[in-house]
Amino acid sequence: MATDYFGVLGLAQGASDSEIKKAYRRLARDLHPDVNPDPEAKERFQEVTRAYEALTDPEKRRIVDLGGDPFDSGGGAGGFGGAAGFGGLGDIMDAFFGGAAARGPRSRTRAGRDALIPVELELDETVFGTTKDITVDTAVLCDTCSGAGTAPGTHPVTCATCSGRGEVQSVQRGFLGQVVSSRPCPTCAATGQVIPEPCPKCAGDGRVRARRTISVKVPAGVEDGMRIRLTGHGEVGPGGGPAGDLYVEVHELPHPVFTRDGEDLHCRVTLPMTAAALGTTLNLKTLDGEEDLDIRPGTQSGSVLTLRAHGAPRLRATGRGNLVVHVEVTTPTKLDAEQEKLLRELAALRGEDQPESHREAQGGLFSRVRDAFNGR
Repeated sequence: MATDYFGVLGLAQGASDSEIKKAYRRLARDLHPDVNPDPEAKERFQEVTRAYEALTDPEKRRIVDLGGDPFDSGGGAGGFGGAAGFGGLGDIMDAFFGGAAARGPRSRTRAGRDALIPVELELDETVFGTTKDITVDTAVLCDTCSGAGTAPGTHPVTCATCSGRGEVQSVQRGFLGQVVSSRPCPTCAATGQVIPEPCPKCAGDGRVRARRTISVKVPAGVEDGMRIRLTGHGEVGPGGGPAGDLYVEVHELPHPVFTRDGEDLHCRVTLPMTAAALGTTLNLKTLDGEEDLDIRPGTQSGSVLTLRAHGAPRLRATGRGNLVVHVEVTTPTKLDAEQEKLLRELAALRGEDQPESHREAQGGLFSRVRDAFNGR
């Protein structure tokens, strides 16, 4: 029966990609071996990681949607066996006419699975790149038998049940006459060989689980959700087979000031209305250091200013994105008597308080308003 990978993540069937990612992140933070040393949590973390891989890889997801299990090597592409246990026309023909000679014994050495591990990075690490040491818990080559699975000084021997063919045949008489059927040898698991003295360290599997630290070079400009592929750093296969790949998925942590939209960064600055009206120069802290930002007189709330080439590098092109600054103008909520008087005078001069008010000369009034507010 195929594994319910949605259920492993605590999701309903057909959950969206964002729901899958959110559920995996929540579970991974609680179950990761570096955080939770409980052996059951370790097994649960592996189940959750496998479920996430099955639901985010397009090809594996297609198999899941068809009701199969992408990690079930015995279930075929879709994981369907049929009512009689046959995978297709070829298996039916083999059941009637044999096929052991065409297939032959299966190799004990098989390729390993890919592994997936999340890594949390600060915004400046994803923007400028970094080197991160991560701890992974995967199957590695057994250093006692070097993947052979045998005890030192011993070797595999030919299976006596199938004589090295990897399959056993049975002959039955039926309504079609004599029927020859073949099935994998139960003694040697279709490999044609048995190990009389397994390796004491790996129990004949050729691999053991081990925790190791790997340095990952994170390129400048990576984004949340991207995966970095480390070829050959995944699970070593049974019998010491070639290792799969390790995928490191980037989880970008929220920044207190900047938000990211692709290669562009965004931030907000607030200005008192006097500074927005008269203009000023702001000292803005960016990821590259401090920059002077000129605010022109009459700047309105909601205005957008751009610092070019202060965003994230473009991964597949040259140059960098921009830092987009959103301006918010604040209105004072409390005024003392002098400040209120000055604002009323300003409103009168601008014709905003009394349309027929006298318009006195404006020289020095803006300065008095600014000085009054700066003294709050």
